[in-house]
Amino acid sequence: MSSSTPDTITLPWASDFHCHLRQGAMMELVVPLVEQGGVRTVLAMPNLTPPLTTTQMAVDYGQRLQALAPSVHFVLTLYLNPDLTPEEIGRAAAAGITAVKMYPSGVTTNSEWGVADLRAYYPTFAAMQDANMVLCLHGECPSDADKGICILNAEERFLDTLRELHAAFPRLRIVLEHATTRAAVDCVKSLGSTVGCTITAHHLVLTVDDWAGQPHHFCKPVAKFPSDRAALRDVVASGHPRFFLGSDSAPHLLSAKQGERPAAGVFTTPVLVPLLATLFEKLGCLSRLEGFVSAHGRSFYQLPQPAAGSAAITLTRAAPLKVPRAYAADCSPADAGSQPVTVVPFMAGTELAWSIAST
Repeated sequence: MSSSTPDTITLPWASDFHCHLRQGAMMELVVPLVEQGGVRTVLAMPNLTPPLTTTQMAVDYGQRLQALAPSVHFVLTLYLNPDLTPEEIGRAAAAGITAVKMYPSGVTTNSEWGVADLRAYYPTFAAMQDANMVLCLHGECPSDADKGICILNAEERFLDTLRELHAAFPRLRIVLEHATTRAAVDCVKSLGSTVGCTITAHHLVLTVDDWAGQPHHFCKPVAKFPSDRAALRDVVASGHPRFFLGSDSAPHLLSAKQGERPAAGVFTTPVLVPLLATLFEKLGCLSRLEGFVSAHGRSFYQLPQPAAGSAAITLTRAAPLKVPRAYAADCSPADAGSQPVTVVPFMAGTELAWSIAST
């Protein structure tokens, strides 16, 4: 990272290695906002309706995303499912699909098609290891009162599964997504170089008190205790190379967030890099921002690092960013009859110390 003055920061365009870009009218609203947040590389999640379970579905989705944001590099994923055979993995790798996402059944949005028994997928994981693909894990066990599992300990109870997978497939690159606990941070640090971890902007801010009764802060996995948040902050401040940005930005309609059973997801896409700059400055680790939002994730995913003199963004303190109270768009003709798309961003109505001045 370089600074031209104490009040500006020049960074490569950020890379977000976990983002929900949705479909239909919601996709049309949020995808053009990716660059507004300072990002030009995005790992697009596959939990659509229906999920992206075949190579052709993922390729078609990538083309729709590219049409909406031609300057963004979309890294494509598949949804782990029984039809994802070793043969399909071969086709996916040949088509340039980078990763497969595992959702335990029923733990989050559109996970009803998810996995009940990971051992059934060992032949698929072996093929992924040989094809140099990445396995992305939503690291939670389904809640089960009889087993003592709830949303506050579901991540910690999953960590034995991560250890088992790493032991069985030591060459398979595995990412524990959106870590929220000290236990998860310690576990990833204890494992080998093929295990990485994404951390979201909002989990660096929130604790359990911030989402209880506040639907726009409710996500899966939920934010945990102050000691857990401290562990996330400590590891990003340390510059550990296997921890990197995955925003898990997950937009939902305003009506879904404020309904009887609020949808799980926090929307950070349009303010992502200014939000992180503001937070890293408060944590006293602004010098670690570039590694977290760019270098570490690109290294783990084996993407080239930005060349000297390539396109960059400039952050400034001269004009603080006023976060809109909502983003809205009319539905496209294909969604005629649907309600307008209105999404509330994280930190809505507040002011961030940094904004993007130029590109």
